[in-house]
This record gives sequence, C-alpha cells and structure tokens, in this order.
Amino acid sequence: MLRNREIRWLLVVLITISTLGTILSAIFISYSAAWFVLGVSLLLSATALIFTWWRYREIERLSGFLQQISSGDFQLDVRDNREGELSLLKTQIYKVTKMLSEHGALLTEDKGKLTNAISDISHQLKTPLTSMMVMADLLRDNELDDAKRSEFIRNLHVQLERMDWLVSSLLKLSKIDAGTIHFKRDRIPVWALIEKAVEPLLIPMDIKMQELEIEGDREAAFTGDLNWTTEALINILKNCVEHTGEGGKLTIRYSENALYTGVRIEDNGSGISKKDLPYIFKRFYKGENAGDDSVGIGLAMAYSIVTSQSGDIEVASTPNEGTRFHIKFYKQVI
Repeated sequence: MLRNREIRWLLVVLITISTLGTILSAIFISYSAAWFVLGVSLLLSATALIFTWWRYREIERLSGFLQQISSGDFQLDVRDNREGELSLLKTQIYKVTKMLSEHGALLTEDKGKLTNAISDISHQLKTPLTSMMVMADLLRDNELDDAKRSEFIRNLHVQLERMDWLVSSLLKLSKIDAGTIHFKRDRIPVWALIEKAVEPLLIPMDIKMQELEIEGDREAAFTGDLNWTTEALINILKNCVEHTGEGGKLTIRYSENALYTGVRIEDNGSGISKKDLPYIFKRFYKGENAGDDSVGIGLAMAYSIVTSQSGDIEVASTPNEGTRFHIKFYKQVI
C-alpha cells in the first residue's frame, strides 16, 4: 500500500497535522492536553490508514478478478449485494462480464456455423467438381465422337447449374442464419403468394400430368416478405411435385383466423417415413425416398425463411399415401 504516492502524501499530512496539534497544545494549554491530542491524532490516523488499507485490498481483489476475466474466465460473480460505490462497481463489472461471456458464446457459435458451412460447401461441391474434371479430361480426346462430346458438354452444363444453385442457396441460408437479411413487413394476400409460387412449377407438373387444386378465402392475408416467402413455398411445392408420381394430385388450401394465417399443402405421393420425419428440415439431410440428385437444402431454407418471419411449419406424412405441410404465419400480439 505504501508504494502508492497518494498514501505517502496522506501519511505526511497526518503526521504534520498531529505534530502541529501536539506542539500547539503543549505551548498554549498543557502537556497533558498535548499527550491527549497526540493520542487522538494517532488513533484517527490509524483508523484512516486501516480504512484506506481495506479499500485498497478490495480494489486489489477487483484487479485480480479483472485479470481472470481477461484470461477468459467469465464465470466469476463479484457481486456482494451491499450499498456503496465499491458494490456498485462490482455490480457493473459483473454485468460487463456477463455481456463478454454472451458475446464470446455468440462468437464461438458463429465460428462453428462458419466452419460447418465451409465443410458443407466443400462436401457438396466435391462430387460435381470430380465429375466435371473427369468429363473435361475426356473432352480433350481428339478421337471422341460428336455424340459423346455433346453429351459431356450437356452434363457439364447441368453440373455447373447445380453448383450455381447450391452456392446461391448456401449463401442465402448463411445470410438468414447471420441475421443480415431484413425481411419486409408488407401486407400480402395469400392468393398472390400462391399464384407466384405455383407459376414456375406448372411445367414440371404438366409433364407429370399432375392435378393442382387451390381453394381458400380470397381475403386471407399475412404480414411478411413476398419474394422470400415465395421462395420458401416453391421449395415445399417442388418437394411435393418430385415425390408425387404421374397423375398425382396436389392440394393447396389457405385460410385466416384470429391467431394466424395458414397455408396447407398436401400431396398423394410416396410420403415420408417416420424415422425421417423429425429431420426433414435439417440441411443436407436426405431421407430414404430422396432422389439421387437431391441435396437436402430446399426444405431447410423454407423452414428458415418462414420461422424468421414469426411463422412455423408443421408436417405430417403417411408412407405411400402422401404428405401434408401446414405453414402458419402468426399474427403479432399487441
């Protein structure tokens, strides 16, 4: 404690005052009064020093806590639930520690997500890249006939399109996970959403001679982002189209109530097995009925988009009978 300059100055001042008080008491009053003043002065000086030592000990403890926190130990609780400036300081240090702990956890989580995303991208791009390298080597053969060359070029184009879609989808998912996408809050009629989502799938449905039935309340609407919600709906409808055979049927029903606006999408396709049902919204998960070219990202993206807009997706399925998706956009509670 004596290494602190302010403490040394305090001692000098206390000694000076005590000495002057003792001398003046001896000159103007008596020696007994001088001894009394000296005793009181020493007692007060000792009390001041003990109190100052206690304060410095508390500050030293706080300094030790801060060193531990700077080393990454965020589990310390320095609060003492008392009154006074030191207690308030301890409370503030605790709050900052909790904030640093939460930020550290978020950074660790973000780092994990980034690592997983890079791993996912690497894994998903490896297969088409290997295939493209093989076909590129074969195209260098001057004796390759025109039919095979055209087939390889067409396959290269298909693989490039798949890679472009995959990278684009992963980037969108990463942005949603990171919270960097700001969804609009527009009032959207459900019929307009369904009309926009169904349009790009009419040709695949026509090729498979599938029937589409749409019914609902034309006044039904919800608050959200039309473009992003359309993409979510397209991914769900695309899944239904792919897992419904020729001559199958898709049904879309929509309605609005006091709690939420709902959209039901049903098909009479191959369905989803019970063991796959809990995982269909996990990215890169492929069920036993998934196609060879399935990546397992469409439904994951649809789920992220809907839940990011205060919505939810429920799914029920019976193998060989069909699947039912129920999308709910909950109304804001005021």
